[in-house]
Amino acid sequence: MKILIINGPNLNMLGKREPEIYGSETFEDYFTQLQFRFKDTELSYYQSNIEGELISKLHEANESFDGVVLNGAAYTHTSVGLGDAVASISIPVIEVHISNTFAREEFRHHSYLSKYAKGIIVGFGLKSYDLAIENFLMEQKQSS
Repeated sequence: MKILIINGPNLNMLGKREPEIYGSETFEDYFTQLQFRFKDTELSYYQSNIEGELISKLHEANESFDGVVLNGAAYTHTSVGLGDAVASISIPVIEVHISNTFAREEFRHHSYLSKYAKGIIVGFGLKSYDLAIENFLMEQKQSS
């Protein structure tokens, strides 16, 4: 199974940015742990602070991946285009958020992605990514 993790704006600052919300670990360090934990799964990672690049990466993923774990970060709450990109591809997308977006500011309670996502995982810290990958693998096993 091939899974692409896509992170949106400011997630390149994990480990430095608001550690009380996002923790003190960089995503690159965490991604190395994910690759070790899920050795039999081909994991790839992409991060951009630019909305159009995230949309293009989703389009590309449709051609070569079995699923996407997407943390749209702030674009989750503002980008109709990112939501349209999720709707336009045929592979499943699981929306993840490190923090519990419903326990934060009101504007974070709405997602332009959720309607088109296979599922949503919020509030489990970086473990949210593990849970999404585990779901993809569980479904693959059930369909085999």
